[in-house]
This record gives sequence, structure tokens and C-alpha cells, in this order.
Amino acid sequence: MGKWLAVLLATASFAACSGDNGDNGGEGGAAAGTGAGTPTSSGVGAGTPTSSGVGAGTPTSSGVGAGTPTSSGVGAGTPTGATTTAATGGNCAGVDISTADGNPFVGAQLFVDPGYVAKVQSSIDKTTDTALVEKMKKVQQISTAFWLDRIEAVGQLSAHLDKALELQNATCSPVTSVIVVYDLPNRDCFAEASNGELRVEEGGVQRYREEFIAPIKAILAAHPNQRIVAIIEPDSLPNLATNLGKKDCTPETEKAYREEVAHAISELNMPHVYQYIDAAHSGWLGWPDNQTKGAQIFSDVIKAAGNPAGVRGFATNVANYTQLSYSTESYDQQSNPCYGEFDYVDAMASALAGVGLGDKHFIIDTSRNGRGNIRADWGYWCNNIGAGMGERPKANPGGATRLDAFYWVKPPGDSDGVGQEGQPRYDLFCGYENADTRAPQAGQWFHEYFVECVKNANPPL
Repeated sequence: MGKWLAVLLATASFAACSGDNGDNGGEGGAAAGTGAGTPTSSGVGAGTPTSSGVGAGTPTSSGVGAGTPTSSGVGAGTPTGATTTAATGGNCAGVDISTADGNPFVGAQLFVDPGYVAKVQSSIDKTTDTALVEKMKKVQQISTAFWLDRIEAVGQLSAHLDKALELQNATCSPVTSVIVVYDLPNRDCFAEASNGELRVEEGGVQRYREEFIAPIKAILAAHPNQRIVAIIEPDSLPNLATNLGKKDCTPETEKAYREEVAHAISELNMPHVYQYIDAAHSGWLGWPDNQTKGAQIFSDVIKAAGNPAGVRGFATNVANYTQLSYSTESYDQQSNPCYGEFDYVDAMASALAGVGLGDKHFIIDTSRNGRGNIRADWGYWCNNIGAGMGERPKANPGGATRLDAFYWVKPPGDSDGVGQEGQPRYDLFCGYENADTRAPQAGQWFHEYFVECVKNANPPL
């Protein structure tokens, strides 16, 4: 395998709040607490393109969004006794991909997306500071999610998983790949920068099922002997808790979100696929009212899907900047009792337990939350100046209830949205104070921003 194996081997190894009610949380935006006045933006999108270089943009439940980027099994998300057959040229007769406790991040290498490695290399090629180059090279060894933000991007998924399997067979140890499923009809209904390709009124539901979910299902079913984590539809269900009746969050959108997320988690329910539904972040559903609404929506959708065993839990802070914990920030907390993602995970776990989902686990996106005090308002989500990479991907990090892992869902360096007024898909939040207005379209590589995220990394690279 030569040169490719050298790249493959550069993977990262894993060895309740209380307070006033809030209204209008919004994706990435702070919900105003009762009596707190006008809520800050309810969210918006920004993109996270597939780190594989396909696609443009990928939202995140943290207020981001713009796209980028099988026979369903019946078992739990914990495969038992599954093994892989060595690919041609592999060193192993089989690799046991089972997990002891159902956590897909434990005892596995996390696959490093070659597309993201190439993006980082493009920045290395522009950098003359040798110390900075060495830090960038470290980033090339960190796993990021592969975003499926449009139908076209699905065509690259099989090859991506093939490379992960090649690594697994070469190293004789489990390899976990992380994908983001993100192409709902009327996607990211409260954003401008992250609207998707499918519209409900233009046959988007049928296309989502037949052209997006069905081929993803087939590809995942064709890779049964490797661990796959699927993060389901950032910036979707949380919008139903806080933004109905605003912008594109219509009754038709609500129906599509509920039914198609249920369809997706049912169709992708396989023993080797571990699903985490997007659950916003502390600055969106952190208020008790919002937690309660969100938990009930999650419960309704999971029940509508038939309670698929493969739904391991929820992903928080996707593409957002909220720190894990802190006592204060430079902006008004607006009576939100959850100051960080640890607080929020604990609170949401309690809310979920109240609707019969007390067994669910969590992952937190730590790709850009290393630095605090970078926003004048909690709702600012677009290419925030001063952001830094946060904790590296890690299994069972502790700090909150049933926390499976820290993970870099949003590939640092992918733009959240274009920063120049008058450009297509321009969102006002990408021109507000604290936003880097040099930014290209959501999901496109933003070299200058990547450089700053590397410099500001905390812990340092």
C-alpha cells in the first residue's frame, strides 16, 4: 500500500441546570430568558463541507450550516462478534469490531479523512513559519467528520469507507469512521447561509428518501465489518423547538423534519452503525423550557422511527464555539443556567430521562471551542474571530453524563458562510461584529481562518 498506508497510519488513536424559561433559542443563537428582552439571533447556519473536499458547507446544530460536507439491521449499535475479512493485501484474517460497552470510540483508531488532510496541506504550502507548519502537520493527524451535505457527495462515501477498511486490515485493529448526514428538505430553516438543495414543494421528500438516504443505506450495508458513526441532520429538530413560524420554519418544514429524520434513523439502523441525533448546544436549548420541548421532539421522532436500537444518543455543539465549562463570558447569558456544554449535556440527559430516553449517550464537538470571550453575543456563530481548536478527539473524556467522546465534527478551516454582503447565500450574522468578513462561501476552505484556529488552539498543538 506504500504511500497511502503512510497517510492511513497517521490517524488519531483512541485508546442539571435550572433557571428561567427561554423562548426562541435558535440554532447557534441564545434564547432569551423570560423577561430578558429580545432574544439574540436564533441561529443560523454556517457550513461545514465534507472534510473530504466534496461539497460546500455543513451546518451544525451549533448554529452553522451550509452543507458540507443497505439493509437496515435490527441490532443495537453494538456489534457483537463481528469481524472483517482482510482486503487484498491486508495483514489480518479478521478484525473484531465489537465493543465492550457500546461506545464506538473506545478501543479504535479514528479514521483521518484524506480530503481534509489535503485541505490542510494547501495551507501548509502557503505557510513559511516553520513552527506553524509543524502545528498544521499535527492537525493532519486528527480525525474529522465526512459531511454528506448533498446528493452528489454520497458518491464519495464508498471510497472513503474503503480506505478506512484498508487501514483496519493493515493495522489489525478496529477503525471508526464518522459521517454527517445533512440534506433534509428545507434544510436549516432559520439560516441564510446553509439552505440545502431540496425543497419540500419541489418533491424534496421523495428525493431525500430515494436519492440520498437509500444510497447511503446501501453503502453502509456494504461495509458491515467496520464501525461507522453517523451524526444525523444538524440544525433540524432543534429548530422545531424554538423557531417554528419564522423564516422557512413552516408547518410543511416541521412535517418533513419529523418524518424524514425518523425515516433516516430507521433506514440506517444497523448493528455496526452508531447514530447520534443532533441536539443543538447550551446557547440554543440550554433554557429549561427549550430542553423540555427539545427532549419531547426527540422522543416523538425516535418513537415514530420504531425506537431503532442503533440510535446511540445525541451530538451537541456541532460547529459551534461554546466551551466545555466556564463561569462567565463576555456576553449576556440571558438567564440561561447552562454556561457550557458539560452543563448542557447533564441538563439534556435529565430532560431526556423524563421522556423515557434516559439510556442515551452524548458526543461534544470540540473542533473550535478552545477559546472563550470571542463573541459579543452568545448568538454569534459565523466565522468568529479569535476561535481556537479545542480538545482533541477522545473517548470517555468524563466531565458530563454518559459522554462517549469529544470529536471534531466541524472540520476547522471550513467556512461557516460568506462574509461579503451582496454575495449569494449571505447571512447577516456573517457580517456582524466578531465575524471574519473575509470568509468564502459556506464549506469552502478558509485559509486565513484555519491559520488563526491553529494559532489559538487550546490545548496548544
